[in-house]
Amino acid sequence: MARGRSAGYDDQREAILAQAAALFAQRSYTGTSMNEVAAACGVSKPALYHYVRDKQALLVQICLAHIERLQRLVDSVEAEGLPPEPRLRALILRFVEAYADSQNQHRVLTEDEKFLPEADRERVREGERRVVAAFARALAAVRPGEDFATLHKPLTMLLFGMINWMFTWLKPEGALSHADMAPVVADLFFGGLQAVRVPHPTPSFSPATPAIFPTPETTP
Repeated sequence: MARGRSAGYDDQREAILAQAAALFAQRSYTGTSMNEVAAACGVSKPALYHYVRDKQALLVQICLAHIERLQRLVDSVEAEGLPPEPRLRALILRFVEAYADSQNQHRVLTEDEKFLPEADRERVREGERRVVAAFARALAAVRPGEDFATLHKPLTMLLFGMINWMFTWLKPEGALSHADMAPVVADLFFGGLQAVRVPHPTPSFSPATPAIFPTPETTP
């Protein structure tokens, strides 16, 4: 009879994935060993293998979990049945805020996806395509018309260019938070510079991301 999982198995597994994402974000996937993951998690290496098969499986699970979370965000916004502009604004705001809570996972997805096995890389990219398609649909609803249709996908990619790399320059301990910057991105995208309103920074707080998250070398 197979031994059942303990009551805290899922919580421990999630903690391991979070710690592994932090290490990969700081040192890169190739620069991190399973011994280092086990030490950072406070478990033995044999115990670590009880939760994950190997380092590659860690990478797969981190990337898939992150893209699945983004897909759930899309689904939740679409389920609200908002008018076109509020719908696209909601997608922008929630994605930027979600990235604030998953900077390590987002860095791993953007920088280490290339190390995924081909089948898993395709699963992740299929999820990414569905997320991009949802943004493109939302943008098309704001600016419909056949004459503008050829720009829906390029504009969507420009929008992702604004938000996907924010982690490289927005410091967690800086004056402005992701929550502050989210409406700025939406205002800039919809109305250009004249539409941007100066944010009132939220009170500073200890960032939820682990202390080992690297400090970006560039600042706004």
